[in-house]
Amino acid sequence: MLAKRASPQRAHGVANRVRIIGGRYRRRLLDFPGSTGLRPTPDRVRETVFNWLGQDLPGWTCLDLFAGSGALGFEAASREAGRVIMVERDRDAQAALEKNRVALGATQVEILRVDALAWLANNRETFDLIFIDPPFDSGLADLVLADLAPHLKSGGFAYVEQGAEVTAPPGFIIHRSGRAGRSHFALLIKE
Repeated sequence: MLAKRASPQRAHGVANRVRIIGGRYRRRLLDFPGSTGLRPTPDRVRETVFNWLGQDLPGWTCLDLFAGSGALGFEAASREAGRVIMVERDRDAQAALEKNRVALGATQVEILRVDALAWLANNRETFDLIFIDPPFDSGLADLVLADLAPHLKSGGFAYVEQGAEVTAPPGFIIHRSGRAGRSHFALLIKE
């Protein structure tokens, strides 16, 4: 996700690097550009979210809108998701995603360099899980949530991370929620 410039995320003492915490690619490191102000979802938050989801996602179809560093999408791929689409508009971030996809051998990952809202408006596919982690304090999550229902399968999940408390739109319930620093996050279920 793109945001105001924050202190760089570090993994193994190296700035602009995040590690995958579970599954097939566990402990693998992902590099991402530092100049774009990316703020990857922290390890402990990803661990919490995947605990809520049940660890493995065998055969799931996932969408990572505003992919940024790719931490969420690659984590899903690592946990046996059958297909992961990552949507990222920033050229440098998209190039880093592609480099990491190749390094991991993550053939189930498709990376699209497009505007997330425009792509979603034209998409007719439904997903088991959608990650909504837009630029911090951008308000984009509310725009996505307003029209999310047609993009999720019945009983599907949406993970939302933003600077304000998450409110479930009509047709969704909050399964679990939490907070880490200034970030609020929630796992929603489509009714």
